[in-house]
Amino acid sequence: MCQLKIGWAEEEFVLTKPVSIIGQFAERISEYIEKPITATAFAVEANGDQMVLCSVDLVAVSSYLLSTVRERLKDNDAGLDPMKIVLAATHIHTGPGYKGYGAMDYVRAMLEKELPSDKKYVERADTKRDDLMTADELLEEISSKIVKAILDAWNDRKAGSYVNAFGRAVVGHCRRATYSDGTAQMWGDTNTAVFEALEGGNDSGIELLYIFDKDKKLTGVVANLACTAQCVQHRSFVSPDFWGETKMLLRKHFGEGLFLLPLCSVAGDQCPVDLIRWVEPESDVNDPNMIRKNPPIRKADPSMFDLSGMRKAGKRVAREIIDVFAEGLDEMQSDVPFVHRVHRMQLPLRRVTLTEEKEAKRAIREYLANKPGDVDYTDAANLQVHLGVLTRKKVQDTVDITEAEVHIIRLGNIAIATNPYEMFLDYGNQIKARSSAEQTFLVQLANGSEGYVPTKKAEAGGHYSAFISSGNIGHQGGEQLVRETLTAIRNMF
Repeated sequence: MCQLKIGWAEEEFVLTKPVSIIGQFAERISEYIEKPITATAFAVEANGDQMVLCSVDLVAVSSYLLSTVRERLKDNDAGLDPMKIVLAATHIHTGPGYKGYGAMDYVRAMLEKELPSDKKYVERADTKRDDLMTADELLEEISSKIVKAILDAWNDRKAGSYVNAFGRAVVGHCRRATYSDGTAQMWGDTNTAVFEALEGGNDSGIELLYIFDKDKKLTGVVANLACTAQCVQHRSFVSPDFWGETKMLLRKHFGEGLFLLPLCSVAGDQCPVDLIRWVEPESDVNDPNMIRKNPPIRKADPSMFDLSGMRKAGKRVAREIIDVFAEGLDEMQSDVPFVHRVHRMQLPLRRVTLTEEKEAKRAIREYLANKPGDVDYTDAANLQVHLGVLTRKKVQDTVDITEAEVHIIRLGNIAIATNPYEMFLDYGNQIKARSSAEQTFLVQLANGSEGYVPTKKAEAGGHYSAFISSGNIGHQGGEQLVRETLTAIRNMF
């Protein structure tokens, strides 16, 4: 054990021109910037080991972006090991793509390969406009700012301390509805006689770290919440979603110099929308999964698809962080065990059968034959499961194992465990309940973006997020990841 050295930094992504916004099937071009999107880095050194947690306001961190950042850091003269970096997305749906990650571009590309000669794909918004930032420009801006934030945080490290704490704010809800015929649906309609239950629960807990300098002044907060940042997920502006609102309110209270490191916990089947008390979006979401026929008016939260709901969610998180601090914290810790290990977990690829491949080909062929006119994002949404089956079949002909980079960290009595997936909440609950640590921080969509990991129950129910094409691994891989994560934590304690 030895004295912790801690550093902070934040960098704003400067978007000099409009950008193509990713995260939905419908194409969107940014109209304005609601709040800046940023990269925030939190660096720790002790016991000859090191860690940099860097949270970025993006839908995902691709392997291409991760390798670009590490390549730029490989010859740094600051003594920072690029492999000890955790780069995690808050999973906003109001940010740009970049070279190496275009979100639904791959679905469109697959669809265009299957189109007959008399049909073409028609965009809702022109993503080929000459006045947009290019994918190369965005990769340069995003990667360079991430590198700067990481190095600045590392070079800023000074003697410091922390207090781990716990709070509650209801933000996340299960977004999969189940029905009496055994099926399930992402964003499913619950105002129907065949609705039975939400498929999973939610986790309102917030794992918290309050960070202090040598003079016991609060410098920043690490907040780990089991909900993706997607209140305004269909809007046509750039925004860090509710985390931007949370940061603004915390700085109003604690001072403008405060840092906030938001980390998304395991939350693949979670979102800020309450499907039971459905409140219609205030504007068109252009999403075929969101259609409701004559929905009743509910007395509930404001629309969690719009700025009103975003502000409410951000306020809830900020208020809880402020209240936990005001109610009194435990003693500050600065001389604690600190270990950071990187694991390469070999997990089984989720595979399609020959029957499923045949059915996918038939479904695509019949759909396009019966589709009048050209195709657009709604057709991509309707066919993405079948297109994904064909893509997976090609992959599994040569690969049966997929590798996941997982970081396991011990800081005093807490554990931090990462994964590159959108794992369903049940997996996170299993890890937290069985962990050897006093408190366990889970970070998803970290150092990669490998798709959803549904439960066995969700696979049986089907629909988006549980289809074979929704992620690289299924419930067997998820269960293995849980076991190996728990073993790694136990070995540290």
